[in-house]
Amino acid sequence: MPPFCMYIVMLKRTISFLLIGLFPVFLSAQVPKRYHSGDIRLMLHKLDVLGNVLYLAAHPDDENTRMITYMANVKKVNTAYFSFTRGDGGQNLIGPEIRELLGLIRTHELLEARKIDNGIQYFSRTNDFGFSKHPDETFTIWNKEKALADLVWIIRNYKPDVIINRFNTIPGETHGHHTASAILAEEAFEMAGNPEKFPDQLRYTDIWQPSALYWNTYYWMRSGAQRDTSELVKYNIGAYIPQWGKSVSEIAAESRSMHKSQGFGATGVRGINYDFLQQLWGEKTHKDIFEHIDISWNRVAGSELAAQLSQKANRDFDPDKPATIVPTLIELKKAIQLLEDPYWRKVKEKEVDELIYACLGLFLELRVNDRSACPGEVVSLTAEMINRSDVNVSVKSIMLEQEQKHHKISRDLKNNISQDWKYDFTIDQNADHSQPYWLREEGSIGMFIVNDQSKIGKPVNEPAISGIFVLDVNGVEVSYTKEAVFKRNDPVKGEVYSPFYITPEVFVNLSDKVVIFPEAKSKNIAIRVKAGKDKVNGVVSLDLPKGWQSKPHQHNFQLRYKGEDELFTFEVSPPSEASDIEVSAIAKINENFYKESLLTIEYDHIPYQMLFPLSKIRLTRLDLQKRGNMVGYVMGAGDDVPAALRQLGYKVEIINDIEFDADHLDSYDAIILGVRALNTVERLRFDMSKLLAYTERGGTLIVQYNTNSRLVTQEFSPYQLEISRDRITVEDAPVKMINQNHPLLNFPNKITNSDFEDWVQERGLYFPNRWGDEFSTVIASSDPGEDALKGGLLAARYGKGYYIYTGYAWFRQLPAGVPGAFRLFTNMISIGKTEQQ
Repeated sequence: MPPFCMYIVMLKRTISFLLIGLFPVFLSAQVPKRYHSGDIRLMLHKLDVLGNVLYLAAHPDDENTRMITYMANVKKVNTAYFSFTRGDGGQNLIGPEIRELLGLIRTHELLEARKIDNGIQYFSRTNDFGFSKHPDETFTIWNKEKALADLVWIIRNYKPDVIINRFNTIPGETHGHHTASAILAEEAFEMAGNPEKFPDQLRYTDIWQPSALYWNTYYWMRSGAQRDTSELVKYNIGAYIPQWGKSVSEIAAESRSMHKSQGFGATGVRGINYDFLQQLWGEKTHKDIFEHIDISWNRVAGSELAAQLSQKANRDFDPDKPATIVPTLIELKKAIQLLEDPYWRKVKEKEVDELIYACLGLFLELRVNDRSACPGEVVSLTAEMINRSDVNVSVKSIMLEQEQKHHKISRDLKNNISQDWKYDFTIDQNADHSQPYWLREEGSIGMFIVNDQSKIGKPVNEPAISGIFVLDVNGVEVSYTKEAVFKRNDPVKGEVYSPFYITPEVFVNLSDKVVIFPEAKSKNIAIRVKAGKDKVNGVVSLDLPKGWQSKPHQHNFQLRYKGEDELFTFEVSPPSEASDIEVSAIAKINENFYKESLLTIEYDHIPYQMLFPLSKIRLTRLDLQKRGNMVGYVMGAGDDVPAALRQLGYKVEIINDIEFDADHLDSYDAIILGVRALNTVERLRFDMSKLLAYTERGGTLIVQYNTNSRLVTQEFSPYQLEISRDRITVEDAPVKMINQNHPLLNFPNKITNSDFEDWVQERGLYFPNRWGDEFSTVIASSDPGEDALKGGLLAARYGKGYYIYTGYAWFRQLPAGVPGAFRLFTNMISIGKTEQQ
């Protein structure tokens, strides 16, 4: 191989190692880590441990945070969690975001969880398309070969000694994604060490064969059954960690409680508590998964000096004067640099550098003067640097990675004297926008599109701007990479950090995701044009196809300042016949076209998020009749059904905070309980009886799906009604009309099989499986090979009114603009008017 080509191969491997390494820099700005003596003590102990564990499952919140916490902080091995999906298909208990927006929230919830339990986080390209009952179904939607490739890639780069599955490979016992993850783990376990499998990866990395594969057993523990555990490896996950003043279980509960969008807050427990591992592959172990693996310095040839210096640093550490061991750490860094093992050399040098940072009381920060900027713009950077020790430290230079240029500084950092460095940085004209990398191209139902191998596995984007601080510590060069962050002072929260984003010049936000035209009459569609920088001028329009018209065809806009916006209205006329289209809003500036919208996600437990999905709207001309006008809506876990119903001309009022007095309730033609309202709205424990009384007086009460656990009240139905876990996961599963004369199928819209076409993600979930004879069953459906479920839509007369319970996934169908879902849901609202027709 020519020398230059050899250099390129080495460079590629180095790049891969940096990007997939154990301590990557990701766009997840929060309050920076401040180290205390307990942290340093744990870090010092970790220096003498050279082992890796990979925990593996399908979704965010699948991971056993107890096991991750134990491995990372008691065993002190590097511990990573590989989640095949980002959880896009789940439900959201904290807001209206679903699908890829929920996936982004859950991605950051996992990152925050890992900050608590000291784990590392990876993902694959597989998409959480919703509940799956069998791995065979999962593999018809996921690209199994790419999912395997992603896991093999992580194994080869992260190099786990042991892999632990959360689930087993037996179909039918749990979610199909869960079982699929275990199947993939077993196959990847064998493939990662085979150079004939995914050979293209070997341009960037090397093969790796883990020593053992385990299953973190749990089924028999949940059932309370007794089982012989003598053949299982067990760990006391109730172990106490004195440096933190908490048990493993307490830390794990804090970590799990970061899964707020899934409602998985956990309470810490104390005392002895065991977790068990069943060995699937590898040399038989009895008491510890590392019995046959040397995870001391002995695994690295020529590490004797490094081991001695590591032990010396541990012995000499004074929690009141942590900087006294910095000279030893510097010598340890030199010794590690001489090791021939490239993997452990990089890992351990990184750990020592972090310890030096902690012991010196260093604070290095790179701040920007604004939260965002556009390509070509200049941003003002401020670097803050302080050393809080008597050790000789100087800053030699700062290199901005996006420039690949060192800025010489040559400043001594005296004890506890802060220094600043300022620089105006020009963003490259061709810089990528900070859209999450897996959302930059439109993927399939089962897979995201990521063609850049170096990005596979990463939880989030690399920083838009990052700087490498090159320091001299006692005559030895030490470097620290810091992402540029935006920091502000909030009068209530105090110091608040957020990532820095590179954005388009202009955003075009449509006022609605879906507009329904039940008649051949025009409707107004609004586009809000927002400037991403100063002085933005152009025109905005809708790319309507033939048969649709807008007045005017386009609007001119002139925005003087960044953040300024203007609302433009287009009168859109549909064709006379049925039509279902998706169109984009387009802003034209000179010869450049922009279709990106601006969405932000802001919750206290994760970093502030900006993303720029294409601005699209679904326009649906459908044949629809409705009765009634006023709808009261009790918002549950959060959904967009109220906005969708307003598209039909209903006046929808959110009534969570009003008094449920009879006169007010009786003003509504129908009252609807939002998804999981009976799980999340505490007042229904006391006021559900008032809603049933409203029904008895002649109202229509529609209750959407709830889970069968954590119901705030069991008295939510006038008749017997038991919720199960039955669901229909196939969105195009056949639907049979089992009561064709029922008003729900005839008034005011005649429902046919065509109304169940083009549904998204799933038919329904948590259907009732037992109900009183008072209920009428209306439709039935089932997943392939299963018995028909009749409990997804139940209706009963109660007094003068109607009570309807429905598990069909309206919260997904209506915001997605599914025409038939609107027609049938309108019939539910209108049922109380059948006697007035």
